[in-house]
Amino acid sequence: MMDRLAATLKLRTDTTIFFWSAGIMIVFLIALLVAPGPIGDAFGRGREWVVTNLGWFFILGVTSWVAFLLWAALSRHGSIRLGGNDARPDYGNISWFTMLFAGGIGTVLMFWGVAEPISHFSNPPRPDVEPFSVEAADDAMGFAIYHLGLHTWAIFTLPGLAFAYFIYRYDLPMRFSSVFYPLIGDRIYGPLGKTLDIFAILGTLFGVAVSIGLGTQQINAGLSELFGLPNDVTTKVVIIVVLTTVAVSSIVAGLDKGIKLLSNVNIAMAVGLMLFVLFAGSTVFLLRAIVETFGIYITNLLPMAFWNDALAQYTHQEGGWGWQGSWTVFYWAWTVTWSPFIGIFVARISRGRTIREFVLGVLFAPSIFTLVWFAIYGWSAMTIDGIGEEARAAMGADAGSLSAAVAESIPLAMFAFFENFPLANIIKGLAIIIVAIFFATSSDSASLVVDMLCTGTADPGPWHQRVFWGVSEGMLAVMLIVLAGDAGLTALQEVITVVGLPMFILVFCMMFALIRGFASERIRDVSIGRRPDIEEL
Repeated sequence: MMDRLAATLKLRTDTTIFFWSAGIMIVFLIALLVAPGPIGDAFGRGREWVVTNLGWFFILGVTSWVAFLLWAALSRHGSIRLGGNDARPDYGNISWFTMLFAGGIGTVLMFWGVAEPISHFSNPPRPDVEPFSVEAADDAMGFAIYHLGLHTWAIFTLPGLAFAYFIYRYDLPMRFSSVFYPLIGDRIYGPLGKTLDIFAILGTLFGVAVSIGLGTQQINAGLSELFGLPNDVTTKVVIIVVLTTVAVSSIVAGLDKGIKLLSNVNIAMAVGLMLFVLFAGSTVFLLRAIVETFGIYITNLLPMAFWNDALAQYTHQEGGWGWQGSWTVFYWAWTVTWSPFIGIFVARISRGRTIREFVLGVLFAPSIFTLVWFAIYGWSAMTIDGIGEEARAAMGADAGSLSAAVAESIPLAMFAFFENFPLANIIKGLAIIIVAIFFATSSDSASLVVDMLCTGTADPGPWHQRVFWGVSEGMLAVMLIVLAGDAGLTALQEVITVVGLPMFILVFCMMFALIRGFASERIRDVSIGRRPDIEEL
């Protein structure tokens, strides 16, 4: 029946994976529309259980991924080429980097670039640190970059490496299940493998929908500032509809014409905006602060990588789980839900690179850019707010104005920040455009990847098949916005933390699949592309 329906619709896909994924998503969309209250309560209870009982697992897990990836890159396995031994990269380093950046993390940097450092500066994660102090400023930068530096990119790099290795070295289908070949063998082609693929598609749709939801909140806040548009659910829905239309146009154009072009344009605009902040602000101070921020990050990386806020229940109650439940665990759970999307996307654009090139490039290049971004925006924001008692006393009533604005509305943080620069309205308008294009690149990249997960090949399916997934992401984002209501960010955190747990466990298992795969290099005849049987592994 599904095959006949696929033929009627002129689809080119695995019908089981496509129709089950689409059906479950549609059922969930209907459920969100009919009963948003009970579903929201269920996700709230689920999130509380996850962060209270398994927050430590998220933190230890991602740290172990960083260590594993560095070992893989620096070991003798680092010279293994992702593809045949004669394969070479399809994209130059600059285009490769811009596509890495614009695939999804750009929206996050625009949303949190000012908001996170200011949040930690005014409400320090550690209870013994005084708000607005020099120590609070250092901590704010350390935690912000910890959340969006090496650890975040490890969550993308691990599945990306696993996809690239098993798809290009083993000649396996471009599907999530292919990564688990060393663990389950040819069952990747059966019900178990298809179940893994369906779950990966649904996780990707949720993760991208949350990213779209955050971007929509920021765009709405900016339009409200500039043009007085209402900051409400209706406006957000209209924004999603308009930008989903843009994303769908890019989907139809494909990877090279659409996504590559949008990515290159957007990264240029984002870098231009960052340089404007650098040169329009206190340039010498910020250049010194960039160097110092590297030191803060390196010095605090190891302690932060293992800090679990274990004494929270005895010192500062926050729902029973402490500060990290609202920040670090949310970040890791959210990021891992779209790791299949970023992973396959990164694998798709990284064919021909060695494991060493892949790991060091995907881990460090975006992390260094992120550090510079946060150093420029974060330190600028904190100096505007006032660092230390003397500075705040000299500023008088202006001290704390930015942190007050962020406390009122996190999506408004970037726009309140730009009020302190020349050409404020023009810069705000440019920031809205950048977020909007990041929105489009996230959506079109995810749609292309979800389509690959269904077809099992890097060749794009029919245009209407890819458009279906682009529209679906927009609809899911709309429903999450409706579910979120006034408490938008909290509701999105609840949904993604619950969805992220099973995906986190699966990505954790990828380490063991890769270890078995590396061991097989000794017995696999690379020249004829033979992959070992599961018994050989």
